[in-house]
Amino acid sequence: MDNLNSILVEGDLTNDPELSYTGKGTAVCGFAVAVTRFYKQDDQLQKEVSFFEVTSFARLAEVCGEYLKKGRGVRVVGRLKQDRWTDTEGKPKSKVVIVAERVEFKPRLKSGDDVPETPESIQEKVINLINILVDWIGGTHEEVRNDSTEEAGL
Repeated sequence: MDNLNSILVEGDLTNDPELSYTGKGTAVCGFAVAVTRFYKQDDQLQKEVSFFEVTSFARLAEVCGEYLKKGRGVRVVGRLKQDRWTDTEGKPKSKVVIVAERVEFKPRLKSGDDVPETPESIQEKVINLINILVDWIGGTHEEVRNDSTEEAGL
């Protein structure tokens, strides 16, 4: 049987990422992600927050180091890796980190706003662009829509 080691987490950065380079020049970027889970217990809404350390390498590390900031939302796809060492007292220690294979950035907040763009505001921008294109090719929005509908057989 094959082994599977895959993880997906989505949350917000708890600090600014730390970008460094190995002796051979490979970029390494480390950051922590807070993942919030809500659930009901005895008819009370409960909140559980988990914190995960993430490490990325090479070009992905450089991009994360350049564009990520504390509070930015991310979706991380990767694998789990257990680091093991012995402390100064000779006791074995370990921790599990996520090695990122892909990092998706959630939409940024608008400058000066505390609220990200909503699907409605994005839809409004798309409609405005469609109207500009309709004006550019000539005709009304309804004419273009009707023509497209007929061509599609609807």
